[in-house]
Amino acid sequence: MSEQVIDTTTVKLSQDNFPVSAYLAQPQASGSYPGVVVLQEIFGINDHIREVTERIAKLGYVAIAPALFQRQAPGFATGYTPEDIEIGRGYAMQTQASELLNDIQLAIDYLKSLPQVNKDGFGCIGFCFGGHVAYLAATLPDIKATASFYGAGITTRTPGGGAPTVTRTPEIKGTLYAFFGMADASIPVEQVDEIAAELEKYNISHHVFRYDGADHGFFCDRRGSYNPKAAADAWEQVKQLFGSVLKA
Repeated sequence: MSEQVIDTTTVKLSQDNFPVSAYLAQPQASGSYPGVVVLQEIFGINDHIREVTERIAKLGYVAIAPALFQRQAPGFATGYTPEDIEIGRGYAMQTQASELLNDIQLAIDYLKSLPQVNKDGFGCIGFCFGGHVAYLAATLPDIKATASFYGAGITTRTPGGGAPTVTRTPEIKGTLYAFFGMADASIPVEQVDEIAAELEKYNISHHVFRYDGADHGFFCDRRGSYNPKAAADAWEQVKQLFGSVLKA
């Protein structure tokens, strides 16, 4: 199947006069397409996140990446130096789960307003900080397919404080795929086991992928931890997930 030719733009999602910037990528060809929300790392809507959004659109989806740090740092996008990591972590620590879910719902509602977008179920995909947020987003009724990449802290905390995000597992109604590198020091194997056990306990449609030798950030080809083999396999799994759930 050939890739779609796409258009890209930046849009504003507004609620109560608070604008949230978002990067939008969609096929040029007329038709009806499922919608997918892309959730950033701590590095903002940078080149990598825009590229992922575009890759998803080329597969035949309307993809949108809302700026999750809009309240902390409008327009924030950076690289992967130690200084960048510290800045990004600082912004992530200032986020609140309720605000993140609100902004993701804003993105979904924007997609629903587009005539070319299917309205009967959406996907989301997130990486690093966004991988944790994707687990949260999976609790939204509109989300039918979630790809969560190396989301640290799912079993130990939630943005803004409160019970760990894993305790919300029973609220997940769709299918969730979780991707972890077994060399990722920020997510011990015990935490991966706990996530898998909770998904199993509550009969959530899921698959947990574990990549031996892969480190945190293994999907991002701009990071030193990029693992081409793990990234390629994970991408095929994402394509299968979205294709089987959102295009069925």
